Amino acid sequence: MSLLTTILAQAVTPAADAAKPVAESVAKVADKDISVLKSLLSSDALHGIATALIQFGFRLGIAILVFIIGKFIIKRLYKWVHGMMTHKGTDASLTTFVLSLVRILLYFILIVTIIGILGLETSSFMALFASAGVAVGLALSGTLQNFAGGVLILLLKPYKVGDFIEAQGFSGTVKEIQIFNTIINTPDNKAIIIPNGPLSTSSINNYSLEGRRRVDWTVGVAYGTDFRHARQIIIDILSTIPEIHADPAPVIYLSELADSSVNLSVRAWCDVPDYWNLYFTVNELIYKTLPEHGIEFPFPQMDVHLASAPSTE
Repeated sequence: MSLLTTILAQAVTPAADAAKPVAESVAKVADKDISVLKSLLSSDALHGIATALIQFGFRLGIAILVFIIGKFIIKRLYKWVHGMMTHKGTDASLTTFVLSLVRILLYFILIVTIIGILGLETSSFMALFASAGVAVGLALSGTLQNFAGGVLILLLKPYKVGDFIEAQGFSGTVKEIQIFNTIINTPDNKAIIIPNGPLSTSSINNYSLEGRRRVDWTVGVAYGTDFRHARQIIIDILSTIPEIHADPAPVIYLSELADSSVNLSVRAWCDVPDYWNLYFTVNELIYKTLPEHGIEFPFPQMDVHLASAPSTE
């Protein structure tokens, strides 16, 4: 029995000796973690954390205060620039464009300042912003095209605020020329926002670019009407309207022998603001005056001729 005990003891001893270094390593790691935890919970570490939090809170408070003050200053500068440009009589198109650009630049400077106050590295931020700008620029190439179009519009001045234009399938009065878009108001007071890029590269019909405009009417009279008589009546109508220019004088041509009417082409010149009022006024006068002088407006008609069938008897 003692021999068996001795053999078992000799067999267990190497295993115990092998496990001893492992246990010692585990104990050392545990002691190290405990020491680190104790150092974190020490008064110096807590004091450092509290100090960092206080400093961050102080910086955050200053950043908020700077944002509020900066926003107030931006509004004041915006009003000052607007008042200065208005006082000097700067073109309204250039005024809206510059004000939009000034607002964006000032807010960008304010954001960079706040980031610096919070302790972030502004140089790294600027590098990151530049990299992001390249990526965003590629993604928003159309937006950059609109910005370039806005600059070209302000330089070349194909239209300005207050002009009545026709472009991109829309007609209206230009209300604002912004950095990326142009806003026009249609005659029925709809606000249409058109990107500047297509406007700078496509055809634009600017009705306000010239001081005067020709008004055209087409008047249809019945076949058999005395053309000279009808022409003289229309000339008399036009002579009573002060908005029509005497030079060049109004002209009336026999323009078409249509299916059911003889069409007269009437042309006169007026100032651009008087165009639509003149157009509708003359329409009303022609419709009222010509029948009073025995001149009729024809209706579409068709002549049908019936031929009798030959007798079968």
